[in-house]
Amino acid sequence: MTPGGPLLTPTADEREAAERAAAVLATAVDASRAVHGRAHLALSGGSTPRLAYQLLGPKLPAWDDVHIWFADERCVGPDDPESNARLVRETLEAPGATVHRIQGELGPDAAARAYAEELGDAVFDAILLGMGPDGHTASLFPYNPALDADGTVVGVRDAPKPPPERVSLSLEALNSAHRLVLLVTGTEKAPMLARVIAGVDPEVPASLLERDRLEIIADRAALADG
Repeated sequence: MTPGGPLLTPTADEREAAERAAAVLATAVDASRAVHGRAHLALSGGSTPRLAYQLLGPKLPAWDDVHIWFADERCVGPDDPESNARLVRETLEAPGATVHRIQGELGPDAAARAYAEELGDAVFDAILLGMGPDGHTASLFPYNPALDADGTVVGVRDAPKPPPERVSLSLEALNSAHRLVLLVTGTEKAPMLARVIAGVDPEVPASLLERDRLEIIADRAALADG
């Protein structure tokens, strides 16, 4: 890692990437609980982190005093197949954890207000993020007004991929975390990941993550353009 740059962790394949991400999150949780007696972890949806969550659960023998938050959510109910909360519920075994769900069914504005109030002044020990082929992370898409929003939580409209209404932690909230983990796999992500690694690019939201707190975990396929 160069000064001011992200830590890049190349892996052979998707499973090795997931294993590294799970290990990083478990270490962050353990460290925070040792110092503060609690830990705040924010998780993302999508297909990429599914295996990481399955691997993460057993790495912590107990999840007491762990608060699980969400980096973003679609404006759907908690049992909808598109729900990030449902994904985490079905893949992460975290007995004793306190889960703070974004109430996406309230709509983007009301859900964002409610989540910001619930979040209060909590600081994330680690956030696991993914990246789309367009460079979006959480639900912060290129050229969308939500990318420049103030505050900690923002309602998102007109997302370029369905569903168009979402709720997301703001860029400011993401960058306040002690540790950011960007998990990227697959060849379709390679061109945009190369741009993220190259430097800050206003057209690529994932490149705007705080680089000195960021670890990029990528498999060989995602690094094909690097």
